[in-house]
Amino acid sequence: MNEIQGKRGENEKKGRRGRACVVVLGDLGRSPRMQYHALSLARQASLEVDIVAYGGSQPHIAVLSQPSIHIHIMPPWLVILEGLPKMLRPIRLLLKPLIQFFMLLWFLCVKIPSPDVFIVQNPPSVPTLVAVKWASSLRRSAFIIDWHNFGYTLLRLSLGRSSRFVSVYLWFEKRYGKMADGSLCVTKAMQHELAQNWGIRATVLYDQPPEFFRPASLEEKHELFCRLDKNLCEPIGVRDCVHNGHLRMQNHELNETLLTSQVGSDIFLKPNRPALVVSSTSWTPDEDFGLLLEAAVMYDRRVAAMLNEDDSTNEEFLWKEISQEKQYLYPRLLFIITGKGPEKEKYEEKIRRLHLKRVAFRTMWLSAEDYPLLLGSADLGVCLHTSSSGLDLPMKVVDMFGCGLPVCAVSYSCIKELVKVEKNGLLFSSSSELADELLPPGGKLEDHSSIRRSPPSLTSLMQYPMYLKSQPKAPQPPHNAMINDGQIHHSSYKEVYE
Repeated sequence: MNEIQGKRGENEKKGRRGRACVVVLGDLGRSPRMQYHALSLARQASLEVDIVAYGGSQPHIAVLSQPSIHIHIMPPWLVILEGLPKMLRPIRLLLKPLIQFFMLLWFLCVKIPSPDVFIVQNPPSVPTLVAVKWASSLRRSAFIIDWHNFGYTLLRLSLGRSSRFVSVYLWFEKRYGKMADGSLCVTKAMQHELAQNWGIRATVLYDQPPEFFRPASLEEKHELFCRLDKNLCEPIGVRDCVHNGHLRMQNHELNETLLTSQVGSDIFLKPNRPALVVSSTSWTPDEDFGLLLEAAVMYDRRVAAMLNEDDSTNEEFLWKEISQEKQYLYPRLLFIITGKGPEKEKYEEKIRRLHLKRVAFRTMWLSAEDYPLLLGSADLGVCLHTSSSGLDLPMKVVDMFGCGLPVCAVSYSCIKELVKVEKNGLLFSSSSELADELLPPGGKLEDHSSIRRSPPSLTSLMQYPMYLKSQPKAPQPPHNAMINDGQIHHSSYKEVYE
C-alpha cells in the first residue's frame, strides 16, 4: 500500500492521471457496453483509457472524439486459420487461442502504458482471461472481469455438451475467473450463479442507454430516411409491398422518402406509411430468427382474413392501391434487421422464398450514429435473444428503451429483470404470440405507445466510476491478495483516487 501511495504522490507531482485499460477480444464497434465503460472511465472517473480490441465496425463518434481514450487495434492475423478445411478444425481450435494469447500479451505488456486497472469483457474467456491475468500480475495492476455471459455455454452451442474442448474451456473460465480482483455482471441471476457455483462475488451493473439513445425528432427521421432511402426501396426478394408502393417515387427529390414528406419547412409522416419494426441481431444460434419469419407470415394471413380477402386477391392490385395512397386498418410492416453474423445469408434466402402481401424485410448494417436514430424512429422493437446460458440480458433492448421504443422480446429465465410486461414491453414464447402482439386492438402499432421504458435509476455511466473506486488495487507483490468466498481483502481504489 505504501508503494501505491508513493506512486500516487509521484503521479500528482508530475501531473499524471490514473489509467485504465479496456480489453475486448472482438470487434470494438460491436461491443457497446465496453465502449460505454471506456466513456465512463474517461469522462467521469477522469482516467486515461486505453482500449485494446480488434477492428471491424466503427465505434461511436463519442468514443473516437474523446481525447482521453486511446484505441489500439490488434491485427487480424487469424484470417488464415478461418480458411482451414473442416477436417483440420481441431488444429484451428488449438492454434487460435495460442496466437491470440501472445498477441494480447504483446499489446498489454509492451504496446500500452502501464495501467492501474484492466477491465476485460467475458466472453471470450480463452485466452483473454489468462492473458489479462498474466499482464495484470506483470504490470502490478488490478484485474476486473465484466461478465456478459459464460464463454463455455456459447462454445457448447457449436461443439455440443460432450465436447472435451468445452470442458477445458470451462476449467479455464472458472479458474481464472476466480483470480480477478473484482467482477461485474449483467443480471442478478448471473450474480447468483457466480456466487453459488463459481465462488465469485460479482456486482450487478445493469446496462443503461447513453445519452445518444433517445427518440428522434421529425427532422432527424426525415434526414435518416433520406440517407437510407435506396436501401429501403431495394427488396431482398424480387418485389414486395414496400418496393412496389415506392416505384412511383423513383425520380423523387430528397423532400420525400418512403415514410416522410417535406413541404417547405414542414416535415410530416405519411399517413399510409408502413409501420417500422426494428430487430437487431448477431445472426447466431442463440437468436431464433425463424420465429420472426413465422410471425410475419401469420400477420400477413390474419390481416387478409380480417379484411375478408381470399387467396385469389391479387397482390399487384393491393400494391397499386397502396401506391395510390389508400389506407388500410392494419398497416404494412417493414422489418429492418440490423447486424452482422454467420447465419445472415441463410435467413435472407428464406426471406426470398416468402410471398407476403403486407410484410417486407430489409437487412442492413448501420453506422454507430445512424443506429440510435433508427431505433428512435421506429414503431416497435423485436428482440429474439434467448441467451446461451439463460443468465444474460440483451443490450439491444436497453438501447430500444433509451429511444422510448416499445419492445417485444422472447421470454426466457431472467428477461423479466429487464422487460416489465405492460410497463416497458411485451414478452412472447412462440411465433403465434408475436403475431398477436403485431396486431394491437386498434390496428396500429402506435397503440403500443402506452408501453414505454420506465425511467432508469442510476445509469451505468454514473455507476461505473463509483464501482471502480470501491475496488481494490492489486497489492505489491500481486500474489499477496487473499480472495475467500469472493471477498477481496486488500485496499480500495478510493485511497488511490481520492
